[in-house]
Amino acid sequence: MGKEASDEPKVTSGIWDDLDEASDNVNRALVNPFGGKSHKEMNDLIDAFMEKTKIDEIYQEHIRKGAFLAQDSEAFNDLREDGLQLKPEEKAALVLEDPKTGNKWNQPWILYALVGCCSLGAAVQGWDETAVNGAQLYYAYAFGIGKDSTGTSHDGRDGDAGLRGLVNSAPYLCCAILGCWLTEPLNRVVGRRGTIFLTCIISSLACLWQAFTNNWWHLFIARFMLGLGIGPKSATIPIYAAECTPANIRGALVMMWQMWTAFGIMLGYIAGVVFRSVLDGDSPSCSSDMAESTLLSIRCSLNWRLMLASPMVLPLVAVAYVYTLPESPRWLLAKARQGKTDKYETAFTSLCRLRHTRLQAARDLFLMHHLLDNEERIKQNHNIFFELWSVPRNRRALTASLILMFFQQFCGYSSSVFADAGLKGQQPLLASMGFGIINFLFAIPAFYTIDTFGRRNLLLCTFPFMAIFQLLTGLGFLLEGKAQLALVMTGMYLFSVAYSPGEGPVPFLYSAESMPLYVRDVGMSMATALTWFFNFLLAVTFPKFQDAFSNTGAFGYYAAWCVIGWVLILLFVPETKDLTLEQLDARFSISSKSHARFAVRQCVFAIRYYILRRRRTKRPTMDLPPQDVVYGDGEADQPRKISFDKEERVLTP
Repeated sequence: MGKEASDEPKVTSGIWDDLDEASDNVNRALVNPFGGKSHKEMNDLIDAFMEKTKIDEIYQEHIRKGAFLAQDSEAFNDLREDGLQLKPEEKAALVLEDPKTGNKWNQPWILYALVGCCSLGAAVQGWDETAVNGAQLYYAYAFGIGKDSTGTSHDGRDGDAGLRGLVNSAPYLCCAILGCWLTEPLNRVVGRRGTIFLTCIISSLACLWQAFTNNWWHLFIARFMLGLGIGPKSATIPIYAAECTPANIRGALVMMWQMWTAFGIMLGYIAGVVFRSVLDGDSPSCSSDMAESTLLSIRCSLNWRLMLASPMVLPLVAVAYVYTLPESPRWLLAKARQGKTDKYETAFTSLCRLRHTRLQAARDLFLMHHLLDNEERIKQNHNIFFELWSVPRNRRALTASLILMFFQQFCGYSSSVFADAGLKGQQPLLASMGFGIINFLFAIPAFYTIDTFGRRNLLLCTFPFMAIFQLLTGLGFLLEGKAQLALVMTGMYLFSVAYSPGEGPVPFLYSAESMPLYVRDVGMSMATALTWFFNFLLAVTFPKFQDAFSNTGAFGYYAAWCVIGWVLILLFVPETKDLTLEQLDARFSISSKSHARFAVRQCVFAIRYYILRRRRTKRPTMDLPPQDVVYGDGEADQPRKISFDKEERVLTP
């Protein structure tokens, strides 16, 4: 007998303490839009879909098979009464994407090209951030906001540390108060690719502008404008990558954002070393004691001007080929629903380029379309910004994202500590370059572990080491001479080793994937604005903080924040690996109180099992209900047991 005859679904109801009731969770409709629908109802949905979208009829069979596959991943395991069956190549593609039997790295080349473009945008981001690192050692004297060889303020002015921090952090200020909030309108009007295109052009022009400034406030304006290129790009690229990649590889490909940001950071440090000695920029004739007019001359200033302009070429490469890539299918569907019917077929074509077969593209298109149907019903008479906080599922995802974004900045690091530890001349630049190289190299392991070991586990394993190495760095400043230098550099480099595979790549990925589709742009804007605000705050306040509490006190302070971060991640940041963007709704429907209780049980288990060696201790689990659907025999599915550790498996609707 066919699949549809034996599995006629019936709806039942039930209440579980670990989940919000359906009436309180506006995202429940996004978990499984086809749950409980009969074979006839599915056929009616397919006919209505074909009529509405005007997709060429030559794709009708693919759409029909894809729709039933979207309802049930095992829809074609048995012989069907309607005669639909999969071709051998379609079966092979489905086996390939199965996490148990397939190879998740076997993806269409265009998907990797898309990730490559996103990686270029990320490298631009990182390079923009650190180009100023070496340049500030020179332009601060030229602009009269540095200190001369005697340690006094150039021109005798006070507040130089604050001005230097303000100039350096100008892009982050712009991101926090303006740039990130342009993400939603820019994406709405010009799309994901258009936003990347525009922001890369802005980044390139702003970098060139920086090279032609002659006073601190002019450089501040140029760097503030750079924030218009950094802010929307930092929110858009992770979303673009998340919307185009399948769930089983989404974490690895989306985290390329942070890995290549680390690569760009490394390039910024390298540029500081390479351009340091251009003309007379690093010679005694251009020392900090010279007049400002001399320091602003070409022979003395070309080195730092080249450092500031160096990131301008890379974004032009991204600009050159971003429009050769497919647009986000979800964005195209959103535009199609505004009356541009041709965008439906464009979205299908886009998915065909991003998936191995038309069947997979049809399945994902049909699912996305109906998720957007439910999303529009959700949005009616609702304020999106308000619902980020008022809807429990949204609030939990946003809270977890904000926790991670906050600690990405507030776990502490400043390259100025190398100079404070006694390095002179070009040595601080070389030490910073070493830090950047380590930061990039140790982000690479996360490419393999983020989808296997998990986002949350990476964070919980690395935060304790980050705290220890911060303390080690701070204690190093209590010593003197070579012992101080050795301990400080060891602490900072080991901190980079711990930071790079965990808190480095996870926050942007987590924020991009955890938000529901209908509030994703606004939620991502808020998350990125927060991280850039604290980046700005850290850059402005760290010099004053060092003066008030000494380096030992400053690093001890940030070590304490790492401990606080570990506790908050344990209690309030659920695991998201291997879940589709829709299955995440079920995960974030677990109440914060229930998740915190479960996290405490996890800690008790870890102590008993790994420390006390009590091998009979049972691993804690949490019950999740079925999707409120029972089948022909009238018996409900049993609650599913899940755990948030490395052995976790995908929640199947």
